[in-house]
Amino acid sequence: MSELPAVTGKEAIKAFEKIGFTVHRVKGSHYVLKKPSHMYLLTVPVHRSKPLKLGTLRNLIQAAGISVEEFITLLD
Repeated sequence: MSELPAVTGKEAIKAFEKIGFTVHRVKGSHYVLKKPSHMYLLTVPVHRSKPLKLGTLRNLIQAAGISVEEFITLLD
């Protein structure tokens, strides 16, 4: 299992957009991402430049249906 890097909410959103997710709505500091024909919505907290907690990031990656390694390649 690869180690997750420290990623901000904005960086995570950019990575998920590369695989077809789009920002569906924003409520406060939470961005809700949606992908056509995908079962789940992703809710990404964006708190200034603070990194996401590792458990939150891991759950978002799992809900997106990709592996940690795939997510790390999307960050580049």
